Amino acid sequence: MAEDTVTITDNRTGKNVTVPVIDGVFASTALRELDPELRMYDPAFLSTAACASSITFLDGEAGIMRYRGYPIEQLAEHSTFLEVAYLLLNGELPTAEQLEIWKQTVTHHTFIHENMRKRFVDGFHYDAHPVGMFISAFAALGTFYDDAKQIFDPARRREHVVRMIAKVPTLAAMCHRFSVGLPFVYPDNSLSYPANFLNMMWRVGEYDVDPVLERAMDVLFILHADHEQNCGTTAMRVIGSSQSDPYSACAGAAAALYGPLHGGANEAVVRMLAEIGSLDAVPDFIQAVKSRGRPMMGFGHRVYKSYDPRAKIVKETADAVFAVTGKNPLLDIALKLEEVALADDYFISRRLYPNVDFYSA
Repeated sequence: MAEDTVTITDNRTGKNVTVPVIDGVFASTALRELDPELRMYDPAFLSTAACASSITFLDGEAGIMRYRGYPIEQLAEHSTFLEVAYLLLNGELPTAEQLEIWKQTVTHHTFIHENMRKRFVDGFHYDAHPVGMFISAFAALGTFYDDAKQIFDPARRREHVVRMIAKVPTLAAMCHRFSVGLPFVYPDNSLSYPANFLNMMWRVGEYDVDPVLERAMDVLFILHADHEQNCGTTAMRVIGSSQSDPYSACAGAAAALYGPLHGGANEAVVRMLAEIGSLDAVPDFIQAVKSRGRPMMGFGHRVYKSYDPRAKIVKETADAVFAVTGKNPLLDIALKLEEVALADDYFISRRLYPNVDFYSA
């Protein structure tokens, strides 16, 4: 079979270059062959591939998302987050024996050094945002390991990956508890990964994790485990390319995630719903979106031009959660926004469907 190629002609000089196309991609060095001073301008990386990966597959037009070939719907229904983490790292789901060893390995690393809490986290201002605290704490975590920069040693690199997976819930819960003035709750390694996180977040006195909430947390972790070459992933890869330690790189990714156009979108949705305030105010808000270009957080996605496959899963999960917790008053406003947007030509023509951030909020 003939090799697929693309021929690029520089109309200024008449010079052309023919380059192979592999999996829909050609090397940008072809442009340098035409003219060493020639550059391609692609500020949003809409047409730029920075790496080759077999981890996550996305088809935004069809609303498809897969981890290592497995549909996200299948994993969210049948797997746990730790199974999915093993899948992403190793390329295949674990056997029962492999999963048990993996869970024990992760659980072994859930605790953090006491100095992180006593000397570092306690130094933040009382009303510091927990995500800002988390970013700083995660970067500081790397300073507790002398071998953090030995990234070319596979065994040590793997151990740091395990540490990060294990300690992220502990750090996140610690930052939340500090922000609301509650004492730190240590990990309980008799609990599952999501139940341990919820226990560290919410325990005051006696606290039993509801299995519905435990499963909901697991599903949210699965849906956010990876999303191809997004903003946070790009930030982490750029930092990592300097051969920095993985904790610094991950802190940079978390900083990218902090923004309202990335992971902070769900917080922005909650703020938007609170600002709308009541069902009666929804029509005026919708009109402001349509006439003045006011942003409507939680709708539309750079990748998905049909329904975000994660959004459907989170919506179903949210229904189960509200059956346990009762409904937050903001939910009625959210449901009304969804109802209007899915029936209005303004949103339909622009393919502005609710995304995962809308429902996770």
